[in-house]
Amino acid sequence: MNKGDLVYRLAKDCEMSNAAAERALSSVLTAITSAVAAGDKVSLLGFGTFSVTERAAREGRNPQSGKTMQIPAKKVVKFKAGGKLAEAVK
Repeated sequence: MNKGDLVYRLAKDCEMSNAAAERALSSVLTAITSAVAAGDKVSLLGFGTFSVTERAAREGRNPQSGKTMQIPAKKVVKFKAGGKLAEAVK
């Protein structure tokens, strides 16, 4: 499923136009993105939790040359599935 399919499904399920569904989805995604970028956790009950974690610097290896290299520390987005989502996947 891609964004277009999701907009279509949202419009159909909520009996709204595709344009209104697109705006609603964009608004939700913008709110989640803004909160996670600010370092906040976003919990959607039953679906999951988005959070930011710090990945430590580490030593890696260049697969082409085999030389070791330093990989810098960085922040990454983490998603933990909620109970209803995990159960639906089983």
